[in-house]
Amino acid sequence: MSELIKPENLVYQKSKVLTDKVMHYCPGCGHGAAHKMLAEAIDELGIQNETIGVAPVGCSVLAYYYFDLDMTEAAHGRATAVATGIKRVMPDKYVFTYQGDGDLAAIGTGETIHTCNRGENILIVFINNGIYGMTGGQMAPTTLEGMKSSTSPFGRDIKTMGNPLKLTEIVAQLKGTYYVTRQSVHTPGNARRTKRVLKKALEYQKLNKGTCFVEIVSNCPSNWKMSPVEANKWMEENMFPFYPLGDIKVPEQ
Repeated sequence: MSELIKPENLVYQKSKVLTDKVMHYCPGCGHGAAHKMLAEAIDELGIQNETIGVAPVGCSVLAYYYFDLDMTEAAHGRATAVATGIKRVMPDKYVFTYQGDGDLAAIGTGETIHTCNRGENILIVFINNGIYGMTGGQMAPTTLEGMKSSTSPFGRDIKTMGNPLKLTEIVAQLKGTYYVTRQSVHTPGNARRTKRVLKKALEYQKLNKGTCFVEIVSNCPSNWKMSPVEANKWMEENMFPFYPLGDIKVPEQ
């Protein structure tokens, strides 16, 4: 056997929680990295056969192709409602939703708020790229002031279109949430940090203390009309000042 392929020389191996299906995401999109971090967190915890995921409508609608897990679809915005039912019927399972900003923070605002307020013992993974990705780049609740989209071609005007919605800060105020954090996956260091918080959030389900909410600020090169490198730089300069990374609500020691 070649020295290069001996097990002791292995430095990277694809998580068995990910299938071999080629992802449909646009080049440079953060969804692929977010999938990878979530899969590795599940893999490292050894809970692949005990985990159930819920993916609604949006860019991640085909997530069941990529995760080798029990997965179910949900109507647009209703993922946390479906996850609530699953968790209540099977409380020993690890249950997560994987949702974009248009899904979670627009059509699913009610479901999200009330799931968190009830303290349902699930993990909500929230991908925030500031725009509707799958349906053509329309303005989302998270679109920044002045940010252009297909429905705000001159930029978001606060006077007529309202303010961007910081839903993560909102749910952090609810008694039902146990752990609330905002991260990213645009660099190796940030991706590793995101994997750690996802792993922690999954582990917290054993405590039955409430909802864990992990926002991942991401890019959307296609709808932002930028290269992946330009999109990451724009995200750092514009998204992070408004959506700062870090823990927002941590369990009391």
